[in-house]
Amino acid sequence: MTDAQSLPAQVRHLLETAPRETLPLTYQQLAEALGLRPPRTIQRVAQALESTMREDAQQELPFIAAMVVSRRGEGLPAQGFFDLAVDLGRFPADPAQYAKAWRQEFERVLAAKA
Repeated sequence: MTDAQSLPAQVRHLLETAPRETLPLTYQQLAEALGLRPPRTIQRVAQALESTMREDAQQELPFIAAMVVSRRGEGLPAQGFFDLAVDLGRFPADPAQYAKAWRQEFERVLAAKA
């Protein structure tokens, strides 16, 4: 089992080293790649991703968390990603702009990986 303090670092490493053609990953795929077991696997992944978002905002880096999406809906991250991105001052507050803002962030992360 992965301890909570090292999980954000493991998430970051996995996403930074993932082949471009495998991205984005779903929350479930990320949980499986990390070897997480129930209970609360997706919740732990989400909390780790939120930690990386705070770190990235502090260092003015693109959100590595943009590489993870929900398998439900339109292939976008879960609502918590957008809520935190707005709170951190990175995304517009208008939900109609979320998809565009996410696509731009996704591209910024890919460009940084190159």
